[in-house]
Amino acid sequence: MQGRGKLGRMLKYGLMVLLAIAMVGWGRSPALATPRHYTDLQLPPAPEIKIPNYTRFTLSNGIQVFLLEDHDLPLVGGSAMVRTGDRLEPSDKTGLAGIVGNVMRSGGTRDHSAEALNLILEQRAASIETGIDTTSGTASFTTLSEDLEAVFGLFAEVLRQPAFPQEKIDLAKTQIQGAIARRNDDPEGIAGREFQKLIYGAESPYARTIEYATLDKISRNDVMSFYQQSFQPSNILLGIVGDFDSVRMRSLIKAELEDWEDKTLVSQIIPSAAQAQLGGVFLVDQPQLTQSSIQIGHLGGKLDDPDYAALSVLNEVMNGLGGRLVNSIRSRQGLAYSVYAFWSPEFDFPGTFVAGGQTRSEATVPFIQSTLAEIEQVRDRPITETELTNAKESVLNAFIFRFATPAQTLGRFMRYEYYGYPPDFIFRYQKAVETTTIADVQQAAQRHLKPDQLVTLVVGNAAAMLPPLSTIDENGKVTELDVTIPRFKA
Repeated sequence: MQGRGKLGRMLKYGLMVLLAIAMVGWGRSPALATPRHYTDLQLPPAPEIKIPNYTRFTLSNGIQVFLLEDHDLPLVGGSAMVRTGDRLEPSDKTGLAGIVGNVMRSGGTRDHSAEALNLILEQRAASIETGIDTTSGTASFTTLSEDLEAVFGLFAEVLRQPAFPQEKIDLAKTQIQGAIARRNDDPEGIAGREFQKLIYGAESPYARTIEYATLDKISRNDVMSFYQQSFQPSNILLGIVGDFDSVRMRSLIKAELEDWEDKTLVSQIIPSAAQAQLGGVFLVDQPQLTQSSIQIGHLGGKLDDPDYAALSVLNEVMNGLGGRLVNSIRSRQGLAYSVYAFWSPEFDFPGTFVAGGQTRSEATVPFIQSTLAEIEQVRDRPITETELTNAKESVLNAFIFRFATPAQTLGRFMRYEYYGYPPDFIFRYQKAVETTTIADVQQAAQRHLKPDQLVTLVVGNAAAMLPPLSTIDENGKVTELDVTIPRFKA
């Protein structure tokens, strides 16, 4: 009975305290609920970016290693960058590099079949992935710290001893064949693919398309040869981040990878790029569509261009919810579902300047005319001081998210090393943005935006475009593109 009395008093006291808190809160709620205008908010300055200490060394066989300890979570992740890319594959065997990157993982290793490898990783909640894109190859892993030694051993196997069984190569081909058959189902996909061909040329390694015929020519010997030419120790940068001891990690890496013999490498020549079509209006007629997908642009530049910072500010002025294109073409004129214009550089080959968006069929020509007018205006007239300030703040604030995690930070430094950029490139860029002026932006726009070289591509229903698309070209010329998928003939 005494215990119940004590419990009752405690409950009664607790209810009284809660009631008092509620009454205080109730009394203050009107003041707390008063909304404040966003201009009255006092936000702290963006935090200073601090680069964590990482270890870097090179194995005797040429593998460059970057280690960064992070003990917040009991996890370890690693990624290898490999000097290769699908731009290095033979043009008559387009698709080869993608198959190599796929089957390296899906085909298992000499000591572990794909099924065995999948089971081991599943039991440890770990992963190993591989792939090859235009300019590089990758192999990565994630694991719990307690499983690091076992998973890293499997990762090394995948990197060094992929089995490439014929049935997995055949499966990869079948999957790609399915993608070829469906590639004209998406108008945006058509626009992106055909625009790249117009800019770089249909046979350029930066724009060519996998076809049934090129896929059929790829043999297992081709797969093995491409792998052996690319996946050599001196072609590899390896970065590892997570909950580990750097001394022990270094020993594990050496045990698994240092006896990998570096063979004679075939010289890799990075393909050049030049603009194939200097202007012109092009159409992919799709009568079933009720809207148009549009891309307008020309060849761009590289990240090391001196105007990179000013062009990044220009991107912000043109794009986003407060940008000129959305304000004018979407909000005021009601001509677009989406609209954009970006100068998009690449690391070691020229990227593109591309503008475009989506609009209803009958608004296609007004959309294009308005977009071209905005491009001309940003070249001819200086941006405002407000636009400059807002754009610079947006670009500079984005730096916080580029260094949000240790893995992002280390990955950035690895990319700079891979492409031959200085380690402090991002900070040079940051300072350049801070000092960018209105005149810098206009001069960059005048140098890099070239109206006379703009290629215009429309994927849509030509009959529903009023006025007709021919009014865009001064000579009334529209070149229709044939996107019929070639059938393979043995």
